[in-house]
Amino acid sequence: MPEVRRLLARAGVADPESLEAYRSLGGYAALARVAERGPAWVLSELEASGLLGRGGAAFPAGRKWRAVAEAAGRRRVVCNADESEPGTFKDRVLMEQDPFAVVEAMTIAGLTVAAEDGLVYVRGEYRLAAARLRRAIDQAERAGLLGADVAGTGRAFWIRVVRGAGAYICGEETALFNSVEGRRGEPRNKPPFPTQAGLFGDPTLVNNVETLCNVPIVVLEGASGFRRYGTDRSTGTKLFCVSGHVERPGLYEVPFGTTLGELLALAGGVWRGRRLQAVLCGGAAGTFLGPDRLDLPLTFEGLQPVGGTVGSGAVIVLDETASLWDIVLRVARFFQEESCGQCVPCRVGTQRQLEIVTRLASGRARPEDPQLLADIGAAMTDASICGLGQTAAGAVLSALALRPGAPSSSNGGASAAHGRPGEVV
Repeated sequence: MPEVRRLLARAGVADPESLEAYRSLGGYAALARVAERGPAWVLSELEASGLLGRGGAAFPAGRKWRAVAEAAGRRRVVCNADESEPGTFKDRVLMEQDPFAVVEAMTIAGLTVAAEDGLVYVRGEYRLAAARLRRAIDQAERAGLLGADVAGTGRAFWIRVVRGAGAYICGEETALFNSVEGRRGEPRNKPPFPTQAGLFGDPTLVNNVETLCNVPIVVLEGASGFRRYGTDRSTGTKLFCVSGHVERPGLYEVPFGTTLGELLALAGGVWRGRRLQAVLCGGAAGTFLGPDRLDLPLTFEGLQPVGGTVGSGAVIVLDETASLWDIVLRVARFFQEESCGQCVPCRVGTQRQLEIVTRLASGRARPEDPQLLADIGAAMTDASICGLGQTAAGAVLSALALRPGAPSSSNGGASAAHGRPGEVV
C-alpha cells in the first residue's frame, strides 16, 4: 500500500509562514466554497463523509458539529492541540508545517456552527507550533479571512492561542476547559457533554488538529471524494507516527485499511535486520501486538476484535533486543504520574498497577499478580471518570497476554526509547 499525501500535501513544500504560499497551493478555496454553499451543505457533506475523530475516541465528526450547530446560546470552537500521547507527533507536524490549514479549518467550523470564538489549546512544549499559528492568525486577520467580517460573509470569527502547561490530563477535553478557565486540570463528569455545556458553560465544538484538517478536504472533494480512500467504516487517510526500532522513523499518511505490516514496510522494516518482537499501537493508551498480527488492517473496526486501537496514531516498534517489561514499566509509571488523582479508581489503580508491574519487570512476581493486575485494570476501565483511567491498563494487560507468566527484564537489550531518533517528514 503506497503512502499518500493529502493532509501532508503542503508539508515541506509551502512556506508555513506565508499566506500567499498557502493560497497558491489551494489554501482557502474550501472557505470560499463554504461561504457559497452555507452551513447546511457543510453539515450534510461532513455527515456523509463518515469522518471520525482522529484523537482516539473516533466519534463521528458530523454528528458532533450538528449538535453544536443546533444548540442554543453562544457557541465556541476549540482545537485540541495538546498532543501529549507518547510516540505521537502528527499534530505537531501539521501545526508547524501547515498552520494556515488549521486556521482555515477552524474558520470553516466557526461559520458552520455559528460560533464567533475559536481557541487553539497548544501543548506547552510546542513553541514553534504556537508561534506559527499566531503568525497565521495575524496574516489571516489582515487579509480579511478572520475577524469581524470573515471573507465578506458578514460573519465574525476570532481565534486565539492558549499554551498548555505540560499536563497529559489536559488533553481530555473537559480538563482542557478547566485549564483555560483557570481551574485545576481535572475532567468533568458527563453529561452534560461539551456540545451542550463546554468552555465557560457554552456549547462547544472540540476537535483535534488532524480531524479539523480533514474538513477542507471534505468540503473541496465532497463526501464521495473523501470516501475514495479508506474503508466503509474508517473513511479517508490516517497519519501514523512510526518510531522505535525501524529503519526510517517518521510520520506516514496512508489510507485506512493499510495493514500493520505494510506500514512497517514503508518505514523500512525492523532496523539492522533484526526480528520483530512487538508493536505498541496507539501509544501508551494503546495495545501491544505480536509479529503474528502484521496482517491486521489499520482501521477502527479491524483492530477492535484483538483489543487494539488506532488511538492517536502512534506505532512504536520493538525489536528482539528490547526489554518488553521495561517498556511496560515506563507505561505504568507514566500513567501513575499523569493521573490527576480526582477519582479513586484511577488514583489508586495506577499506583497499584505500577507496583505490580515493577515486580513483574524485576522478575519478582507473585503468583496472584497476573489476576490482580487484570482485576485492577477492569476496575479502572469501568469506573474511572475519563479516558486516562479507562485506558491506563490496556498496554499493560496486552503485554501480559503477549508474555504470560512472570517475565524478567534480563533479556539483554536496550529499550525502544534508546533506538535511533526518528526524522519527521
